[in-house]
Amino acid sequence: MDTISKFIDQTILKPEATAGDIERFLKEVAAHNFFAAVVNPCWVETAIANLPRGIMVCSVVGFPLGASSTKAKAYAAGDLVATGCDEVDMVMNIGRFKDKDFEYVAREIRQIREACAGRVLKVIIETCLLDHEEKVAAAKIVRESGAHFVKTSTGFSSHGATVEDVKLLRSVVGNDFGVKASGGIRTYEQACDFIAAGASRLGTSHGVAIVTSAPAQGAEAPPAT
Repeated sequence: MDTISKFIDQTILKPEATAGDIERFLKEVAAHNFFAAVVNPCWVETAIANLPRGIMVCSVVGFPLGASSTKAKAYAAGDLVATGCDEVDMVMNIGRFKDKDFEYVAREIRQIREACAGRVLKVIIETCLLDHEEKVAAAKIVRESGAHFVKTSTGFSSHGATVEDVKLLRSVVGNDFGVKASGGIRTYEQACDFIAAGASRLGTSHGVAIVTSAPAQGAEAPPAT
């Protein structure tokens, strides 16, 4: 059984993060052997240089609004790959999606996927801004457009992930596709609930608190349903 740390994308995306903050963050990531470190693009090279091999480096595109042009997003994704990033979390164009311009949204995801050159691509759909039918439609578009994960939230909008949303996304994309819950995950109990609901990855800035509060017999995570 995997330890819960290997479900966690430990994250530092606050705009005021300094070099000292990043240094401390990366030491924590290495010490707890999280699956990935998620940093803003300007810190990718620092993360690569200071993390052991085996811990993924992830960064963001179109974050947090998703409203950049497709050309800008594709360039940013390509730049991250060229820098050595392992994974890319992009924000879907939410306004275009709510206009039901689904072809625009799908085409953009496909272009970012191509720019990622085989790296893992996660698409943030910002579930707190969507109704039930929109969440279903967005998850289908993400899967059909060739991404690897559908992700709930940026953590910068009105609220983050919910267990109900994770269950819904998992039911739409099936068991062979990634679902990342992100935003508002602060405790070991919450992390276990999200994994049990179907999350295959957790985005959080509270990974250290989560793993250090796990049961003493080992930070074992429950199997995803």
